[in-house]
Amino acid sequence: MSGPAWHARIECGNEVGAGFLVAARRVLTCAHVVRQSGTAEVTVSFPHRRELGALPATVEVRGSWAGGAADPGDLAVLELDREVPLAPAVFAPPGTEHTSPTPVLVAYGFPVGYDEGTLARYQAVSRTRIAGEWVELEAVTGHGQPLAAGFSGAALALDDGRVVGMVSAIAGERDVRVGRMLPTQVMTRYWPDLQSLVTASRRAVAERARLHELVERAARRGLKHDPVRLYNGAAGPYDPPVPQEGFDSLEAAARFVLDELDVQHSTDTVARFADQLEARLGAGEAQPRTDWSSILFEFGRSGAGDGEVCVEVSAFSDGRRHPVASDTVPQSRLRTYVHDRLQTAILHLAPGADELIAFSLPRDWLDWPVDTWPSGPENDTPLGCVHPLVVTDHARRVPTVRHALTQAWGRLATRTGSRMEPVSCDGRLSPRQLQLRLWDPDSCCAGFATTPRTARTRDHFACSVTTPAPVIAWSRSGCGPGDTAEEGPCPGADGCTGTAFLDRCGDWIAQVPPSELPRHVRELRRAAYATDAPGGHWARDIQLLWDDPRWFTDSLAAAIHSRSPVA
Repeated sequence: MSGPAWHARIECGNEVGAGFLVAARRVLTCAHVVRQSGTAEVTVSFPHRRELGALPATVEVRGSWAGGAADPGDLAVLELDREVPLAPAVFAPPGTEHTSPTPVLVAYGFPVGYDEGTLARYQAVSRTRIAGEWVELEAVTGHGQPLAAGFSGAALALDDGRVVGMVSAIAGERDVRVGRMLPTQVMTRYWPDLQSLVTASRRAVAERARLHELVERAARRGLKHDPVRLYNGAAGPYDPPVPQEGFDSLEAAARFVLDELDVQHSTDTVARFADQLEARLGAGEAQPRTDWSSILFEFGRSGAGDGEVCVEVSAFSDGRRHPVASDTVPQSRLRTYVHDRLQTAILHLAPGADELIAFSLPRDWLDWPVDTWPSGPENDTPLGCVHPLVVTDHARRVPTVRHALTQAWGRLATRTGSRMEPVSCDGRLSPRQLQLRLWDPDSCCAGFATTPRTARTRDHFACSVTTPAPVIAWSRSGCGPGDTAEEGPCPGADGCTGTAFLDRCGDWIAQVPPSELPRHVRELRRAAYATDAPGGHWARDIQLLWDDPRWFTDSLAAAIHSRSPVA
């Protein structure tokens, strides 16, 4: 605790509280600290980095707190008006505050007279939560700093700096040294994106992710189940009995297993519960053959100028996200930057893992030939020939689209081939007709004879992105003159290179499992790279938009900026 710069001071109207940085632009605090945000400005400062000044912030997420001292959901997520160059807080596994011997928890707050901040040392009283919401806290000694006004929203951290919860209430009487904490398990109820930030063992993360996925599959299939029997079959000798009210759904039983058991010892119970549920689902829903470890490059426009690009880099492996870098890069240096950060990101992947490189791009950048960028400063082999490489659209980051894509990939998991809906450059198929086809459960892919930047099929492409189609394929060379100008006649079926691409691509994609498409596209790119024949290979400029949320485990985009469209 000697110097984490992520501790924050929050001011809103006449309210002063604490908070802590959890991502480059996101700070957690209590909802009551920013209760006046509708009429007063919210500012955030970092006492360890005073040169950053007071940063304006907006309330992005507000829990269910209704204004009363005992109301639940006293949590708020603040979005800063710009990134801060600080390492965010790191979370301990849920329940660590209850390990033996009981650890000391340190809070950094701003009571009256301590604008620079001061420390308070507390311990958790019991595993029993008050009203299922709060962990009771008690001062380590009777002589230290009490939890006074100005500590609300402060992180409660172990001696090594890892966070276990947040101060949400202070003693109501003078010299009473007790308080209340929202533990991380409860905080995630009100901000689910926090879940991916909470550190846990690799096996625990993987088993919890597996159970989440199985529950979603069971819901999609309408599986008949007895959640009480499932829990009793999974519970260990020291796990609690079924609550008196029972479980009204499979989701409720899974939530009890994931949130209410002793996290330090519940991984085996989670695994047994998942095993039973998987057995009930049967072998009819085989899992994808490829268990990808993914590296995501997110590009966005920068306010620093037209030639500047905001770049976020993350690695996803074993159910965890590893932030790698967040920078503003001149467009002229993007290729070198990607190569350098790729070397760092790969170190976070499990040895021998099947890596997937994904570029998340704004809509009008989706045609960028990122697969042709050289693999390194001394290696001009195209990046797409070395790694499976795909693109996706920033517009897909919204939760409704993520949910729809997850449902779609659940249906596609056992497919041995993909049905492509072709969009030719003659304009005979309307966007609504295309959308109707893509809603068909047997549909997987939209294929385009022209590139996304053309006026002739721009609306069709937007429809494919937002419907959403799990896979979209096109050739960057398109059908010729009409692709480089906003308008232009198509040479017709006999001379249209876009139509020829669609014919070949449709036949090829029908033979490839959807989950294997990135690897097979890499093989196509290798064949095209090695072809010297006149006219080249039919797939020489193929672009693949492939979007499977299962391999980007920040399911609600809890990335550095919480804006990953693949995650």
